[in-house]
Amino acid sequence: MSFDITDLRLFLNVVECGSITKGAERSYLALASASARIRNMEEMMQVELLSRGRRGVEPTRAGRALLHHGRIVLEHWERMLGDLSEYAKGLKGSIRLLCNTASLTEYLPELLTTYLANHPNVSIDVRERLSTEIVQQVADGKADVGVMARAIDVGDLETYPFRKLTFVLVTPPGHSLASRRSLAFVETLDHDFVGLAEDSSLQRYLENHAARLGREMNYRVRLRSFVTVARMVENGVGVAIMPDSAAQRCQETMNIRTVQLTDLWAARELMLCVRRMAEMPVHVRELVEMLRSRD
Repeated sequence: MSFDITDLRLFLNVVECGSITKGAERSYLALASASARIRNMEEMMQVELLSRGRRGVEPTRAGRALLHHGRIVLEHWERMLGDLSEYAKGLKGSIRLLCNTASLTEYLPELLTTYLANHPNVSIDVRERLSTEIVQQVADGKADVGVMARAIDVGDLETYPFRKLTFVLVTPPGHSLASRRSLAFVETLDHDFVGLAEDSSLQRYLENHAARLGREMNYRVRLRSFVTVARMVENGVGVAIMPDSAAQRCQETMNIRTVQLTDLWAARELMLCVRRMAEMPVHVRELVEMLRSRD
C-alpha cells in the first residue's frame, strides 16, 4: 500500500472544497487525473474515503482519519524541506522564473545576481513570456514564479506587488512627434518603428494592441536591446516604445526625445505570482521574499 504527497495534498484539498472538481483545480491537476488518484487511494486501502452526493463530497469515517493524519504528514513534510535547506548546504535547487521584457531588462538582472551570489547551490531558469502565458504556466506547475502585469486575471494564484513602470514613445529630436507632450498609441502607427526582436514579449504586447485597433506596426529594423533600439532612433531610423526607465538611461548618452502615451495600458503595475507560497520550497520562498522587499 502506497501513495505520495501529491495524493495527500489532493485529498485534503478535495475535502476542504467539498468537491473533487474544485479540489483538483486547487491542486493544479486535471479532473480525470484527480479522480483516478482518489480511486487508487481507495482501492489501495480497500475502503471508501469520500461520500459522493449531489451537493459534492464529504469524508467518510475512514476519510476523516486520513484527513487528520494527512495534515500532520504534510506539516512535517514542509518542515523537513525547510530543515534540509538550512542544514544540507550541498543540496541543489532550481527555480523556473517567467517574466515579461520590461522586468527582465529593467529590474531582474541586478536582483537575481544578488540572490544567486547568496545561494550558490541554486540555479534559475529565466524565460520571457506574455503575462497571460506566465499566469497559465505558473498555474499549470510549469513555472515556480512569474512576474506579470497586474491587470491579468490570475485566478487562485497568490500575488505580491513588484514594481511600477510606464511606457513612452522615443523619437529623434527632429521627428514630427518629438514636440508633443503626450499622444495616443494609435497616433504612432503611421510612423516607422524600431522594434525589439520577434520573440520579445513587449513587442508582441504592442502588436496585440495595434491589432485591436485594426492596425499593424511597420518595422524598419528589429534589435535585441533597448540601447541599440535607442541608438537607431537617435539616427533617425524610426520611433520606438520602451519603459521610461530605459529611455531615461539612454537619454544620458543619446540625443533622443520621449513622449508620454495616454493609453491606460501604458502605465503598468508588475506583480509576482506563485501557486501557494506556503507550499513552495524554501529557496523559492526566499527569492520571492527578496524580490518583494527590494523597491
